[in-house]
Amino acid sequence: MQAAFNFSRLSLKIALAGMMLVSALFVEAQAQKTDTTTLTIFAAASLKNALDSASAAYEKSTGNKAVISYAASSALAKQIEQAAPADIFVSADLDWMDYVQKAKLIKDDSRFNLLGNRLVLIAPKDSTVSLKVGPDFPLAKALGDGHLAMANVKSVPAGKYGEAALEKLGVWKDVESKVAQADNVRAALALVAQGEAPLGIVYETDATAEPKVKIVDIFPEDSHPPIIYPIAIIGATKNGDAAKAFIDYLKSPDAQLFFTKQGFTILK
Repeated sequence: MQAAFNFSRLSLKIALAGMMLVSALFVEAQAQKTDTTTLTIFAAASLKNALDSASAAYEKSTGNKAVISYAASSALAKQIEQAAPADIFVSADLDWMDYVQKAKLIKDDSRFNLLGNRLVLIAPKDSTVSLKVGPDFPLAKALGDGHLAMANVKSVPAGKYGEAALEKLGVWKDVESKVAQADNVRAALALVAQGEAPLGIVYETDATAEPKVKIVDIFPEDSHPPIIYPIAIIGATKNGDAAKAFIDYLKSPDAQLFFTKQGFTILK
């Protein structure tokens, strides 16, 4: 009887130990779940392909997710101003980052210039148009009765760069009435890709990402302000450490490969 009793006590101890181990593993698993962070990133539309790839690699490496909202920098800045929840803002020009910084909506010491880009004239892939971009080039003649697809020239960075370039080259007045303005640069790209516009002005990286268009020529860099993508952490973020870690990752050689593959230049 004593042996049977001892055996029962031993079995009970083993069972209790097993339950405690399972409980400990469950608690550890729950802790690991809560340790992960989901970041909300507001990013210029032209960053989509490269930033999607970079964020996917970051999630695979760290377990932390990035939910990215892509739109025109102007629209995103206005949303941030209206207290839309975001952790990081990546603009396609300095003006809109200046806008949110002056409103004290970002952490000043987190801001830096991440990437550069180039402005290009594009046409549908099967187009036979041939143009050399330069002073007084015959853009209006090449358009004929068609439209020039551009992002909004008053608020969207790509549109502002495009208008500045055409003004500098002396052809803006000739084509102003022919411009089809889109909400963002990717929408302008789509107009050309779908054959709804014979020509368009977008970033080089957009043209690289769309197989249905081709680059006709590149705008001279001195024809428009430098194309710079600044990045910063939103002041109201509750995920400051995770946001800083993500930005540090974007500075790494591994992440930079995703950007250079799309045609972006890395700014030092």
